[in-house]
Amino acid sequence: MGYKVASASQYLAITGWGIEDVRLAKKAWVFPGQSCSRIDLSPVNYEFDVQAMSAEKLPFILPAVFTIGPKVDEEEMMMKYAKLMSSHDKNSNHVKELVQGVIEGEAHVVARQELEPCEGVGAGCY
Repeated sequence: MGYKVASASQYLAITGWGIEDVRLAKKAWVFPGQSCSRIDLSPVNYEFDVQAMSAEKLPFILPAVFTIGPKVDEEEMMMKYAKLMSSHDKNSNHVKELVQGVIEGEAHVVARQELEPCEGVGAGCY
């Protein structure tokens, strides 16, 4: 048994005896039969160079930076984040590969769109 306190950007995710699902708290008593893990809610930056091919079969590299984190003002979002991320480190390869897969999939959707023709000098062609 112990009294646990989370830091400013963290929440405690408590499970086990006497708790039906997951309880999120900034500070709490953790009793025998319960487990407590700290969930860091600070956003994380992910940087990728996404390689794709346009509808015209022109290869291009899209540098992408995404900042991902939970909405802390919605309890339901925080609960989902706690359930999904409690067993993973935010900087682990599993999480990074998952984020990269989603981003690459979206980049391929954008790449399927046709490039607009350039007309004349200074018309937005590079």
